[in-house]
Amino acid sequence: MARPFAILRALALAYRRDWTAFQSLAGNNFFLITVFLLGKAGTFVYLIMGLVLLFPLSTDPLRKIPPSRLALWPLNRRERWVLRLASPWINPLTWGLAGLAVWGAGRTLTVGLWAIIAGLFAGAFLLSAVPLPSGKGMWRRVPQFPGPLNQLVRKNLREILTTLDFYCALILSLAALLYRWFGPPLPPEAFMAMTVLVVGAMSSYAQCLFGLDGEGGLSRYRLLPVRGWQLLLAKDVAFLAVVIPLTLPLAVLPGTGAALVALAVGHAPAVEHPRPQTRWRFSTGGALGNGAIQLIALAMTASGIFSTSTWFLAPAVAAWGVSLWWYGRDVERVLR
Repeated sequence: MARPFAILRALALAYRRDWTAFQSLAGNNFFLITVFLLGKAGTFVYLIMGLVLLFPLSTDPLRKIPPSRLALWPLNRRERWVLRLASPWINPLTWGLAGLAVWGAGRTLTVGLWAIIAGLFAGAFLLSAVPLPSGKGMWRRVPQFPGPLNQLVRKNLREILTTLDFYCALILSLAALLYRWFGPPLPPEAFMAMTVLVVGAMSSYAQCLFGLDGEGGLSRYRLLPVRGWQLLLAKDVAFLAVVIPLTLPLAVLPGTGAALVALAVGHAPAVEHPRPQTRWRFSTGGALGNGAIQLIALAMTASGIFSTSTWFLAPAVAAWGVSLWWYGRDVERVLR
């Protein structure tokens, strides 16, 4: 039995290194705005963030071993069964659910809640065993964009789709859409507030636009015949292509202005202090002060467009254009 236990120890070490989803919340704007501004009123938002975190944290640990390599290892049938039965207990969520089940014995409401969480955990665990699509799968089926930056924009769009920020904003947007269809009427101000939350959920990504490019990202960019502002523009277009549709069920013009301001403020840490990011985690932005400025600016812009005049969209566009030009020069200096 020494061989399966050695494999389990290696899996536990690899799983512990990758268990960074909760750490990524520390520098995420959406988490900070929920904690400091919403407080207890943000319970629904906490549930959404917990649901989004549940899926990447409940994957099957054995998925870290390539199937072709696992098939070559000299393990007999009994050892493979031991590995299969013991590997789920590497995941801390398994222990948490077991403890919740013991604690909830005899408590009807808690048992029902435990059953829902366990079902979601089991569903995510089983989904992780589904083979990923091939190179022409869903991640390649992003829309085409006109112009020479098409492939760069599509690449950046695929990167956004591998962040938990996007799925948190998507759930908020879908919840608002369903409420508009089936719920009682709400004042327009409520949808404006939801717009700020949706853009705020994506704002941390605007501070780390180059975070998912990897170590070889800058090397590849140096080989491209494009200017620095064009590289930044390709990332901004992908960001807007995600945020604007998410605000369509809410207040699209205030959402567009807020997204432009979030990019204008986020260019500074994204270019001057790039932070490596991990896929299927929340984006970790720059300094807390920059995040606070970004949130205040996007909220004020959305409020001005919604409450005063759509002409407030013009300063947002101008601020974004100036920021794109200014930090595009910094990108060129970095690439030299």
